[in-house]
Amino acid sequence: MYRALSPGAIGIHPANLEAAVEAAVEGSFQGVEINAVEVAERIGNEGGDKLRQPFEAAGIQAAGFGVPFNWRGTDEEWKSGIKVFPAQVKAAVALNCTRCTTYILPGSNDRTLEENLQFHVARLTPVAEILANEGCRFGIEYIGTKSLRNQFKHPFLYTSKGMLELADMIGHNTGLLVDSWHWYTARETVEDLLSLTAEQIVYVHVNDAPAGVPRDELLDGERELPSATGVIPITSFISGLRTVGYNGPVVAEPFSAELKLLTTNRAKLIRTSQAMRTILP
Repeated sequence: MYRALSPGAIGIHPANLEAAVEAAVEGSFQGVEINAVEVAERIGNEGGDKLRQPFEAAGIQAAGFGVPFNWRGTDEEWKSGIKVFPAQVKAAVALNCTRCTTYILPGSNDRTLEENLQFHVARLTPVAEILANEGCRFGIEYIGTKSLRNQFKHPFLYTSKGMLELADMIGHNTGLLVDSWHWYTARETVEDLLSLTAEQIVYVHVNDAPAGVPRDELLDGERELPSATGVIPITSFISGLRTVGYNGPVVAEPFSAELKLLTTNRAKLIRTSQAMRTILP
């Protein structure tokens, strides 16, 4: 496992790929997420060798990228996005980036459970196929937060077991994005982690929960840096991942009020790095 930076998750917004690598270096991270749209737009003019140079010079890995279009939107939005997605995936792979992720909402106000299953399979199977064609893995994130789940008329999948069933329907290269927050709020345990294989875990997010809030009343957008409060048993979480052999990126996604109070990117990077080093020295 290695510490990777998701700049947007801690409230910084690098101007380009090179700035993202510089931010990772400044914060002593070992990897950084990339913007596949930017890479695809630049690679035709600059080439993969040139775009790889900042990563290779700094010893930074291109950790992963999100699905860069609105696959949940209208048919027209989905068709437009899926049309250019192969070029974006090829561009990411040119930077040795082979992990792509998205999140799955835990309910719908419009679609029943069965209708929602069909919707996700129809929209995401082509995504997984395009990724598989380039040797990429696809991680889908389950959302365990009960206060968020309660907002929907029709419940949907929100546990690792349920998400794996959906992953199996989507494609052989599809597995989980496991987030310590959603693992905790879904009331999962280390045993749930140990039931997984390394191949089933594509990506990992880490964070902590505010102290003094009942688990079912936690709000999805109010989190803490990993190990900040000790509410989420992050040591056990990381130990479980290590036991099953996960060796990919681990990314802080705190949505932290503490970070929002910091006024410089450097301060946010250093504080996040300090928290990450407590769990992955």
